[in-house]
Amino acid sequence: MVLHLTEIERAWATDDASAGRAMAMRIVTRAAEFLGAENLIKITSAHIDSCLYHGDGGVYFAEKLVEGGAGIMVPATLNAGALDLGNPGVIAADAHYRDMARRQMDAYLVLGCQPTWTCAPYQAGHRPALGAQVAWGESNAIAFVNSVLGARSERYGDFLDICCAVTGCAPDVGLHRTENRRARLVLDVSDLSPALCRLDAFYPVLGAILGREAGDLVGVITGLPSDISEDRLKALGAAAASTGAVGLFHVAGVTPEAATVSDALQGHEPEATINVTVEMVRAARDGLGAGIGDQLDCIALGSPHFSEPETRELARLAADETFRVPVYVCTGRHVIDAIAADGLKEILEARGVIFVIDTCVVVTPILKDISGVLMTNSGKFAHYAKPNTGYTPVFGSLADCVKSAVVGHVVREEAIWA
Repeated sequence: MVLHLTEIERAWATDDASAGRAMAMRIVTRAAEFLGAENLIKITSAHIDSCLYHGDGGVYFAEKLVEGGAGIMVPATLNAGALDLGNPGVIAADAHYRDMARRQMDAYLVLGCQPTWTCAPYQAGHRPALGAQVAWGESNAIAFVNSVLGARSERYGDFLDICCAVTGCAPDVGLHRTENRRARLVLDVSDLSPALCRLDAFYPVLGAILGREAGDLVGVITGLPSDISEDRLKALGAAAASTGAVGLFHVAGVTPEAATVSDALQGHEPEATINVTVEMVRAARDGLGAGIGDQLDCIALGSPHFSEPETRELARLAADETFRVPVYVCTGRHVIDAIAADGLKEILEARGVIFVIDTCVVVTPILKDISGVLMTNSGKFAHYAKPNTGYTPVFGSLADCVKSAVVGHVVREEAIWA
């Protein structure tokens, strides 16, 4: 296909007066050509994953945009960075790492991005409307904005996300287009017990099943209750996006493009239907990390970043107990502000919680050793723990994590998975 640009788009790509925007436009157009787009579309917002330090090249790229006079043309929030700006001592990194990570974060502020520093911008007020065309990075955020909010974003990687924000344009391909948003796979959970489908811990496990079965296909799940919370959908999407390459999923009767299974399929027959069994659920749960009575070195919560309701549930479960192992809770500034206002932050810290703000324990060096056992209720943490931190993951419910932190070894309730 031939990419057709407007006169303005062509002019921007060669605009010597704005070298930064010209560079961004050339990158967007080359990406569009590679992806087979016929034209670019206007976007209304962006979420930027490029702000995370992975090496010096990312710093130089952002600073080159700044030096070229670039600035964002649509509202753009920033994903988790590599530093906890409120508590820099929590990061176990050398001076070069800290300096370059800060330079990278600062460059995105100069470009005009909002300093949200969270992988869950939808919890911090960034909630595009149904059908809005956007350019979002970060796998869970992409899954959420497409699936739960019904906005339209392709899976944007680092640097292309900020280039879209700087130009206000994106390639008209993939999940931006209606025909590519139809489900091709049906996941039927009707044979599972209603009690299992009411558990918070079930949703990251179901997400892991979806990710492995769907790969990068769009799936629709049927048989779930109609009152699923956003936190459960968040956990489902995050696990599906990390164990697979899911950018969009539908839940019949729940998500905005799936009033029915037929709606999600856009009237087509599914390419496959999978009846999810309890055996599949148990296997997926154990695949995220199994262990009873094992050594326990820390608890890691908040991938995606913990919401305010999740943080308050942690406090309820902890009650008056004190934790014997560190409990890391990764969250955003908006949540910290809310729980600090009524004293809950101080109470949880007294129990042994270490709040990690602006970043996350699996993307920057926070954990004290390079090996050990990490327990989590997050399918995403469980998937990335070993390769990113060296820690062996154990997956459990939030209640399991709290009980384990109190006694100092792994405890999991098995009956709920029967």
